Amino acid sequence: MKIVTAAEMRQIDRATSERFGVPSTTLMENAGAAVAEFVLAHWAATRKIAVVCGKGNNGGDGLVVARKLSQAGKQVVVLLLAKLTELKGDAAEMLEQCPVEPVVVTTESELHEAVDDRFFDCDLIVDALLGTGFRPPMSPLYAEAIAAMNIAKAPIVAVDIPSGADADSRRPPEESGKPVARADAIVTFTAPRPAHVFGRLTDGPTVVAPIGTPAEVVASESRSELNLITPADFEALLAPRSPDSHKGDYGHVLVIGGSTGKAGAAAMAGMGALRAGAGLVTVATPRSVQRTVAGFAAELMTEPLDETESGGISMKALEHAKKLCEAKSVLAIGPGLGRDAETVEFVRALVKSAKLPVILDADALNAFAGAVGELDGSKRPLVFTPHPGEFARLIGKDTAAVAAGAVALASTFAKERRCVLVLKGHRTVIATPEHGVWVNATGNAGMAKGGSGDVLTGMIAGLSSSSKKCSGETAGAAAYLHGLAGDIAREEIGDRAMLASDILASIGEAFRRAAEQAGDATVTINP
Repeated sequence: MKIVTAAEMRQIDRATSERFGVPSTTLMENAGAAVAEFVLAHWAATRKIAVVCGKGNNGGDGLVVARKLSQAGKQVVVLLLAKLTELKGDAAEMLEQCPVEPVVVTTESELHEAVDDRFFDCDLIVDALLGTGFRPPMSPLYAEAIAAMNIAKAPIVAVDIPSGADADSRRPPEESGKPVARADAIVTFTAPRPAHVFGRLTDGPTVVAPIGTPAEVVASESRSELNLITPADFEALLAPRSPDSHKGDYGHVLVIGGSTGKAGAAAMAGMGALRAGAGLVTVATPRSVQRTVAGFAAELMTEPLDETESGGISMKALEHAKKLCEAKSVLAIGPGLGRDAETVEFVRALVKSAKLPVILDADALNAFAGAVGELDGSKRPLVFTPHPGEFARLIGKDTAAVAAGAVALASTFAKERRCVLVLKGHRTVIATPEHGVWVNATGNAGMAKGGSGDVLTGMIAGLSSSSKKCSGETAGAAAYLHGLAGDIAREEIGDRAMLASDILASIGEAFRRAAEQAGDATVTINP
C-alpha cells in the first residue's frame, strides 16, 4: 500500500473523479460512512456524540458522519466553526442533507459559550475540523476549539487526521509546538500519509478505509518510494502447502551463531526459521555450547565448530563452515556470535566466499563495521538486519543521525550495496535496491527484549528458504508476521512479561490472521 503525501492525495481524489467518473460527493459520502461504521463498531454503547466540523471538505465528511450516526439512532450534536454561507461545493451539499441542525460558532466567545453549555458533555467526539490539506497558520478560533477538545473527557475519533497535524511530517506532533487535537483513533481514506505511519498521532488504531478510488490512480499519482506492508503484498507466501509436499521442498537453513553465554540467540534464530516454514534447520555453533543449543528444541539439528579460548568461533572452523554451506538454501549468520577478533575474521572470510543467500545480523554486521564496501549483493542475495546502533556503526554515523534520516539512509545503503536492508525499530524499514522502501507497522513495545531480533532473523531465513527466494518481499513479510506474532503474544500476557519465546509460540497464529487479512480492503495501522 502506497504512503502518499497530502498533495498527492489531493491529486488522487481529483484524478478519481476526472479519469474514472467517480463524483467527489461519492468519495465524501463513502468517507463519512466509513467513519460512522467505525464508530458504531467500536463505540456501540455510546448515546450522545458530538461532531466538530470546519468549513472545508473535512467538515463535509463530518456532516456525513453526523447524518449516518443520527440515522443509526444516536443523539448527535454538530458544532460548525464557520458561517453556513462559508461552506461551498460538496460540503455545502452535505450540510443540506444533514438532519442535525448545527450549532454555528464563528467567534471565540461563542465557542466558550458552547463549551460552557456542556457541548462536550458527550460519550464521543468526532473531530472533523481540519484534514490533511491543512496548512498553517491556524485561526485563533480553531486553536481554541482544539484546546477544548483536548481537555474534554470523551474519546475522540479523528476524520482523516487529528486537526492541526502536518500530514507530511514524520515527527510526533508535540515536537511542532503547534496546536494539534488528540485522537483515540483515526479513520483515514484510500492511502496513509507519512504522519499516519511515522507521526505517533494516536495511541489507538489508524484505519485506512477504501472509498472507491481505483488502485491504479494511487499508483500513477504517487512519486514516493514509500510503501506500507500489508498481507496483500505477500499473499502468495501465505498460500496453503501442497498435500504431497515434503521437508525437502522447503529448503535447509544454516544458522551460524552463538558463543559462550549467548547460545540462546542462535537457537532462537533456528526456531524462527522452522516456525516460518523451513523444512530443515542446522545451527552451527562453538563446540562448547552445542549441547545448550541442541537442548533448546528437539527439532534443531546442530553442528559443532572449532572455537577460540573465549568461546567464540575460531578461524579454524572456516573450511568446515564452507562445507556446511554446500547444499543449504540460506545462511543466517550473527546471532550471539560475540566480537572476538578471530570470530570477526571468520565472519568476513565466510560471508565474502558464500555463494548462497546470506542474512547478516547482530555481530556479523559489527564484523563489517568500517568495511561494508567489501559486500556486494549483486553476487548473491544479501539481507542486513541491523538495529539503529548497528546500522550507525556499519555506515560510520551516530545513532541520532540514523534516527533522524532512517528512510533516506536505508534507501541509499540498499541501492549502493545492492542488498535488502531491514532497519529495525518502532517502524521497521525494509529498503530494497529496485522496489522502494517498505514500512512495517505491526509490533509493540513488549518486543523490546533480548531474542526478539534473533527470531526475526530466523523468520527471514525460513521464509526465504521455503519460498525459494530471498528478497525484499520475504524480508517484509517476515517483519510483518514477526510484529503480528508479538501483537498476539501481547494479547495473551501483556507487553511487560512478553518474551521472545512467546513470539515464537505465536507465529502460527500470525500466519493464520495474515491470511485472513490479505483479502481485506481496510487496513489498520498499529499505534
